[in-house]
Amino acid sequence: MGAAGIRVNGQEFAFGDIAPHTTALEWLRTQGFTGCKEGCGEGECGACSVLVARPGLDRPTEWVAVNACLLPVLGLDGQEIVTAEGLGGPESLHPVQYEMAVRGGSQCGYCTPGFVCSMAAEFYRPGRQAQPEGAPADHEHGPNGFDLHALSGNLCRCTGYRPIRDAAYALGPPERDDPLARRREAPATPARQTLVRNDDGEFLRPAALADALRLLRDRPTATVVAGATDWGVEVNLRGARAACVIAIDRVPELRELVVGAEHIEIGAGLTLTEIERRLAGRVPLLGLLFPQFASRLIRNSATIGGNLGTGSPIGDAMPALLALDADVVLADADGERQVPLADYYVEYRRSVRRVDELIRAVRIPLPLAGLVAFHKIAKRRFDDISSVAAGFALEVADGTVVRARIGLGGVAATPIRARATESALEGQPWSAETAAAAARVLGGEGSPLDDHRASAAYRKAMLAQSLLKLYAENPNPAEGMA
Repeated sequence: MGAAGIRVNGQEFAFGDIAPHTTALEWLRTQGFTGCKEGCGEGECGACSVLVARPGLDRPTEWVAVNACLLPVLGLDGQEIVTAEGLGGPESLHPVQYEMAVRGGSQCGYCTPGFVCSMAAEFYRPGRQAQPEGAPADHEHGPNGFDLHALSGNLCRCTGYRPIRDAAYALGPPERDDPLARRREAPATPARQTLVRNDDGEFLRPAALADALRLLRDRPTATVVAGATDWGVEVNLRGARAACVIAIDRVPELRELVVGAEHIEIGAGLTLTEIERRLAGRVPLLGLLFPQFASRLIRNSATIGGNLGTGSPIGDAMPALLALDADVVLADADGERQVPLADYYVEYRRSVRRVDELIRAVRIPLPLAGLVAFHKIAKRRFDDISSVAAGFALEVADGTVVRARIGLGGVAATPIRARATESALEGQPWSAETAAAAARVLGGEGSPLDDHRASAAYRKAMLAQSLLKLYAENPNPAEGMA
């Protein structure tokens, strides 16, 4: 292992003796890359957005936008990033910078570098192409194929969204001699094995799963990070520090996705964006979940294993995975075991996982239910935390509910299955009367609390309403399972 370092805008930098908790944002600004701004420190505003070169699905390399305020910079050891300064400057504007300028997309300018980096990631996205002439209007996609969800994690405090959207929709394809477009044709630099040890602690990136499990066995109090979208908030807002950090986000065995005859296995180290693209709609319930999970910036870093591992009762993935009857595969240095997700959590933010175990994968049994839905009740449509979330997976045959699975978040100390409601549905005709009766049962599931996001009464009402909505939107569902 050589000295830890990174390539920024084509220039090599050595990290030197830095603390393991140092974020990419903090480090970049100390190096003079001050276009990267600190806004919220918790991945909600996007002012710190930068581009990271990662292995692509359709090309050897893809430019992925991430929140620099959350990532430990040592987690980028050996990798390559581009900041707003690296895209272009006053003498030679990048196409994204040019369109933002000429269309008035920058007002105070504080958020602009982050918008530019997130917009550039979509500018270079493989597969982005102009919509066919005469295609129906879509308020979330431009005529040039630009997906506005790419900007869902960027906030403009001057309310300049219309000119920002205009700039995004004015972008054509990258020029053939565009250096960042050409860079996509060469393999991304792989994340390398990292060992940094100093007075502030240790930062370790193992090369393989077996190495990670041995490290965890020997350091049971270590903090395990993947996308760092949760730990990064703890570092920034609560001053969390760890004596030892083990980074597992690029461990190959945690990044596999296999579709088998009996189940789909999703590696715990895959980001939500990677899962969404690799599944390509194969699991419709997850397809409904992904656009509502935080923002694209967060989904580009957050892993499914990390979402399960934090154990939050309002984590969005759990209700959907509970409805899918998913299992959690736990691994330690001596082997692995499989636990139903419904039995995984034992109390608030506590699970059956031992300190020497990692979540290796999530298994979704096949076939899939034919009637699915994911309902998230929050104060904002996107990039918000749930007040209540419900995942539904029902099998209806000959007009009768033969199997029902419902996962809930935000109504108990842990994510839960709505077992009483499932029993109220199974064996009954799929009708308005059945839905109304089961909705009354669903409204009584869990033990919701009053807090700053919603009252207990509101949560109960939304649970009941979610099942009524499911029926109203699907009175005659297609039968069978996928």
